[in-house]
Amino acid sequence: MNDKKAVILLSGGLDSATVVAMAKAEGYSCYSMSFDYGQRHRAELQAAERVARQLGVVEHKVIGLNLNGIGGSALTDSSIAVPESPTEGIPATYVPARNTVFLALALGWAEVLEARDIFIGVNAVDYSGYPDCRPEFVEAFERMANLATRAGVEGQGFAIRAPLQQMGKGEIIQTGMRLGVDYALTVSCYQADDDGRACGKCDSCRLRAAGFAAAGVPDATRYF
Repeated sequence: MNDKKAVILLSGGLDSATVVAMAKAEGYSCYSMSFDYGQRHRAELQAAERVARQLGVVEHKVIGLNLNGIGGSALTDSSIAVPESPTEGIPATYVPARNTVFLALALGWAEVLEARDIFIGVNAVDYSGYPDCRPEFVEAFERMANLATRAGVEGQGFAIRAPLQQMGKGEIIQTGMRLGVDYALTVSCYQADDDGRACGKCDSCRLRAAGFAAAGVPDATRYF
């Protein structure tokens, strides 16, 4: 077993699938982590499992959370509609503290595995304006990770890797295709149905479609 281990947040969307492929190409043994956090649909979790198998991760872990217990997001509260047209400011699909919580759990698993690298597929170019996708957030979390853990205190620090941070969607897709990602396995839609078919109207669907157009390749997404 390769001693160079990485924990990778895998949502089942195209960005996180690309990150798994990038980490694997760098020679990491990949351990992927997904979250059943009370989101609108389970199609993305099924997609994450498919991607993990296709890319040959060592272990894929699904953690149950209850972020729908606090609500505050169109993704965890069915009474809040998913926007189907562009909106100003931070959209209703922002999930309070989601990446902070996800990274904290990934950090815990990384410490147990003695992995020193944690990968996350956040992006500051083609994204929805979420505050926890910005470089400042990633840098701040890395500082915290090395203050808050035994490994960090003992000098075995962690790196939070966000390799897509400054890439456009088209470039991300082209990179993933070179690395063998099967994007037909992924689901990006905020309100996909049980079969993984997309609405074609939400912000995530629009960004995905624009990315494939920019990459100049067809998208296998199925729509309802």
